[in-house]
Amino acid sequence: MEVIKTHIDGVVIIEPRLFCDDRGYFFESFSQREFEEKVCRTVFVQDNESKSSYGVLRGLHFQKPPFAQSKLVRVVKGAVLDVAVDIRRHSPTFGQHVAVELTADNHRQFFIPRGFAHGFSVLTDEVVFQYKCDNYYAPQSEGALAWDDPDLGIDWRIPADKVILSEKDRHHPRLKDADWLF
Repeated sequence: MEVIKTHIDGVVIIEPRLFCDDRGYFFESFSQREFEEKVCRTVFVQDNESKSSYGVLRGLHFQKPPFAQSKLVRVVKGAVLDVAVDIRRHSPTFGQHVAVELTADNHRQFFIPRGFAHGFSVLTDEVVFQYKCDNYYAPQSEGALAWDDPDLGIDWRIPADKVILSEKDRHHPRLKDADWLF
């Protein structure tokens, strides 16, 4: 696997080594040993999957300490714009984000460490999205930011009038109004 560093320390894009022939392709989607050698030491404890249609925007979500989570995300059908926002108050990149297109064709994965809000927008008719977490989900620890916070300046690559949100995701605070600390 190739690890591509981003402008935010710890946030990386992972490209697997693909083996293709006339039958199709094969790749190793995860190796604990190689992940620890090339990215960081972590143990994933939960795998999740979601299915969404065009315009769905999920995020920007995070888990507050002590239930914070790192995530390793990928798309197995369709395409998304995946976004990680640095919410570590004392970080030199606080409030900055990394956005990457993940598709079933490019097989890229995106690693989001603890201390980041995460979200994605669906760019194709249908998406199947998978992610690994290094801590269990704890509903009492949920946190989120407004997807359309102008201070974040995220271009979700879908028109605002086409965005489909859950009721909960319609009412999150802007980063400057958030009342939590990482």
